[in-house]
Amino acid sequence: MYIGHFALGFAAKKVAPKASLGTLFLATQFIDLLWPLLILLGWERVLIEPGNTVVTPLNFTHYPISHGFLSVLIWGAAVGGIYGALKKDLKTSLWLGLLVVGHWILDLISHRPDLPLLPGLEAKVGLGLWNSLIGTLVVEGGLFVIGVYLYASSTQAKNKTGLWALVGLVAFLILTYAGNLIGPPPRSVEPIAYIGLLQWLLVAWAYWIDHNRKVN
Repeated sequence: MYIGHFALGFAAKKVAPKASLGTLFLATQFIDLLWPLLILLGWERVLIEPGNTVVTPLNFTHYPISHGFLSVLIWGAAVGGIYGALKKDLKTSLWLGLLVVGHWILDLISHRPDLPLLPGLEAKVGLGLWNSLIGTLVVEGGLFVIGVYLYASSTQAKNKTGLWALVGLVAFLILTYAGNLIGPPPRSVEPIAYIGLLQWLLVAWAYWIDHNRKVN
């Protein structure tokens, strides 16, 4: 998923109002923020295979560090634990840890069976929603609409920036999502990794939005 993951970050503001939207995005996108770096280091691998699924041409052949289930549990504990240690806020730290794991659950729904479970275990899982374009659009689009609604209804703009920065981010996510669906497959793996690292800018964008909005 793509916008479905951001939907989790938006929606989480309802239950974790003390956390900035940027922090919520950081948690829900954490393993996808880690993955491009591991690709560039050669520690994880992906192949470009048009037709691998209807939605994406990417074949995720090896990514146990970022997307292995056991690893994700550890990353979730780390993200939540660090936040809890810094902010002394147990409730929010628990939600942040759950967001990290929630990303993997959404991947479980969308990926074909390529998600590793435990180190040394060959079995991989995935329910294959990406094999249906209509199904993907309905599920992921529905999640995104709900997530944005929950964030917008839980907060209000303090100024025009708080309104238009949010509108701009939502529009940007929709446009880039459409581009991923209808655009040609990438020519090589390296640009995928560099583009993936640019997601850090979306985290920064979310911090900027939340700075200009307040919780209802």
